[in-house]
Amino acid sequence: MDSSVIVVGAGPSGLMLAGELRLAGADVIVLERLPGRTGQSRGLGFSARTMEVFDQRGLLPRFGEIVTSPQGHFGGVPVDFSLLDGAHYGVKGIAQSTVEAVLEEWATGLGADIRRGHEVLSVTDTGGTVTAEVRRNGTVERLRAAYLVGCDGGRSTVRRSAGFDFPGTAPTRELFLADIRGCDIRPRPIGETVPGGMVMSSRLTGDTDRIVIAERDAPARRRTSPPAYAEVAAAWLRLTGQDISHAEPVWVSAFGDPCRLVAQYRRGRVLLAGDAAHVHLPAGGQGMNVSIQDAVNLGWKLGAVVRGTGTRQLLDSYHGERHPVGARLLMNVQAQGRIFLGGDEMRPVRELLTELVRHDVVSRHLAGMVSGLDIRYDAGPGDHPLLGMRMPTTPVVTAGGRTTTAELLHPARGVLLDLADDAGLRRTAAPWADRVRVVTCRLAAPEKPGAPAGASAVLVRPDGHVAWVAPGSEQAPDTALERWFGAPSPARRHPAAKETDR
Repeated sequence: MDSSVIVVGAGPSGLMLAGELRLAGADVIVLERLPGRTGQSRGLGFSARTMEVFDQRGLLPRFGEIVTSPQGHFGGVPVDFSLLDGAHYGVKGIAQSTVEAVLEEWATGLGADIRRGHEVLSVTDTGGTVTAEVRRNGTVERLRAAYLVGCDGGRSTVRRSAGFDFPGTAPTRELFLADIRGCDIRPRPIGETVPGGMVMSSRLTGDTDRIVIAERDAPARRRTSPPAYAEVAAAWLRLTGQDISHAEPVWVSAFGDPCRLVAQYRRGRVLLAGDAAHVHLPAGGQGMNVSIQDAVNLGWKLGAVVRGTGTRQLLDSYHGERHPVGARLLMNVQAQGRIFLGGDEMRPVRELLTELVRHDVVSRHLAGMVSGLDIRYDAGPGDHPLLGMRMPTTPVVTAGGRTTTAELLHPARGVLLDLADDAGLRRTAAPWADRVRVVTCRLAAPEKPGAPAGASAVLVRPDGHVAWVAPGSEQAPDTALERWFGAPSPARRHPAAKETDR
């Protein structure tokens, strides 16, 4: 084989997956049709959960100065995200192009083989391997791998070639997005309706503004190239009465409001992640974030399978965990789209939602949904509030000094926090020492919101979700360890040894 895994697409999900696979010990080739990064950025920032994911891999310092905000919205109605314990809406002002540059540098530094100018034409799953037919400089070649993951966007060749069902609805309208320079435009918040549609504008940097235009009677179109700036300026003039035709377009794009979710995230040896698995209106800036989180959920599982320690059931859990997340994403995006794209007929709904979000319980629910902080996976029976949830960044003190749970997850291995200095627990976990790091420690701030106060031990998966807690889980620790990390192997260290390093 040419590689253990082939990833198709070098966007945020493909690059994140490539890095995760390398941390898991799998060799990976990334095939990208375009010869270089476009530099375009539909997304401007990332969510609180994605910020935690980057922190868990030590990536946050690579983004430079980070500005966060407690304010978000749902369908244009302001929502206070600070109601979530210790959380915030996320990071502001970091372009998607910067995210891609950081992830590419990280993945290549880990040894990922990223090949640009390689267009995948078809994918064939033979049962034992996957073959990708690839065109490069006019020449067609074939590459073979144990698994292939399509991260190649909403018009995914992998999805179509591998025969994935993609049910849902086609776009019903076209919207424009453009960054323009040298024009005086007043700020317009998301959801500001005008006769004939909705417009939005915000200042990015210097004299550059971002505008979004949703003209109510603009039909959906399948374009093969971006619209001319003259189309965008004409639509802005019709809706606002302002002539912006003299502005300099930095880049221009058109998009629609499709709503589709694949029936399966895995078919045999072919898997999908990101926009290849779900397409939707970009409401609330969730698309890139959910795509990155798809990759983080899949990477350690597929890496374990390739390495021989993971089971088919572990790989199946990727669909089991992420398909419901995709379905909930589409539900909330459709709701938001109706709210901020609707006309006068939606005014009562907007007014009612504005009233409802004044209640903390409503704001907390919507903030958790849009941020991704409320995702809970099935981690077996138990009543601890953290079971199946993501582990908040929590400071702990080991014999080697102070650290955080996010720092302990940098190598993308499982982490078992031994909070009670339990030699018996360490003996139980010893056969998984090559996959799970046991850290004897204490909570540095047990009163911190989200900290596992009262717990004697917490097992955290490589993606940061809690797989087992004592007390609180009804299954034994070795059962949880085998479910998530495979069969035990002979212990490689003293059975009751403590880890004293950081």
